[in-house]
Amino acid sequence: MSSLLTPYDLSGLALPNRIAMAPMTRARAPHQGEATARMAQYYAQRASAGLLISEATNVSSHSAAFELAPGLVTDAQVQSWKPVTEAVHAKHGRLFVQLWHSGRVSSLALLDGNQPLSPSGLNDDLEQLQVWGQLQNGFYTKIHATPSRAMTTDEIVQAIAEYRRAAINALAAGFDGVEIHAANGYLLHQFLSSTTNTREDQFGGSLANRTRFLAEVIKAVGEVMPLAKVGVRVSPYAAYNNVRDADPDGTYAYVARMLDEAGIAYLHAADTNGWSGQPDLPRMIETLRPAFKGTLMLNGSITPSAADRLIAAGDADLVSFGRAYIANPDLVERIAGNLELAAPRPVGWYGGDDVGYVDYPPHGAPSGEPSAADALSS
Repeated sequence: MSSLLTPYDLSGLALPNRIAMAPMTRARAPHQGEATARMAQYYAQRASAGLLISEATNVSSHSAAFELAPGLVTDAQVQSWKPVTEAVHAKHGRLFVQLWHSGRVSSLALLDGNQPLSPSGLNDDLEQLQVWGQLQNGFYTKIHATPSRAMTTDEIVQAIAEYRRAAINALAAGFDGVEIHAANGYLLHQFLSSTTNTREDQFGGSLANRTRFLAEVIKAVGEVMPLAKVGVRVSPYAAYNNVRDADPDGTYAYVARMLDEAGIAYLHAADTNGWSGQPDLPRMIETLRPAFKGTLMLNGSITPSAADRLIAAGDADLVSFGRAYIANPDLVERIAGNLELAAPRPVGWYGGDDVGYVDYPPHGAPSGEPSAADALSS
């Protein structure tokens, strides 16, 4: 049997397999960042994964890299997520929510005219930042980032409190845990890099200072939920959103040791350069595995057969799949049956309705035929 299909104990949470669904922004929350019935259907369809990790979910009104992304800020947003978690649990699934602050990766057009926040107000590369919005005609497209400004110390303290509040809201909404998004060039990642963080206070300069914001976020979240329910996602070598870390090996060996000492549930390491055919997976494993003794989840254009080898070799404990889960809601069953994987169509990745979102059938079902997972009550 494939190593991917063996059970795993994630800090007391029993996973039936080692397959996770990676967080993927899908931009289907059109009303004030509130989750929808369509989102409940989407996650329930994929509930056979050992662990589902939600799309990146804003913790602050100052965060918006993708228009129509959901939030966990308002009471209405919290209430809107409850049918989603209930739908997943009705299918015996487990769902963590990814907590997200986009920082400088944003636009005043998405922030009610306000400037994006960042560690140091670095704005030399706005054309390389991935900011997306929906046009009036309904099409979803990349838009131009606008200049950010450096956060005050008080604003950093406020952001830490926003993560803490989002963790409280996640529990109230019924999530099984949270994943702190410190990857892909977003705010926490920006603080870790010596290029995007040139501050001279306690949150910048030395490596210990640049990691302080992440450490304080973990501490604050740990005050309201056990760290056994908290994962952290990093992308040490990511070119995405252009953080340009001068010494990623040193930075992330340090971060991995810090997270290991904190006792988090898992470290989720994303090889985002693998998306464009320039993988850093061996280097990432070499940097992180010796420093982090807990559960290591790997991600980044990894095939099921390669994932099986990573787990069998002890290089990973869990493997998350992103694009494969767009077109294969029954990914676990396809892997178990050694069945061909469907390829995602180039429509409906961001924004829109059912098309390209919940209309992918399980293996053997005619296109458009609902799967058994579509029924939200068991």
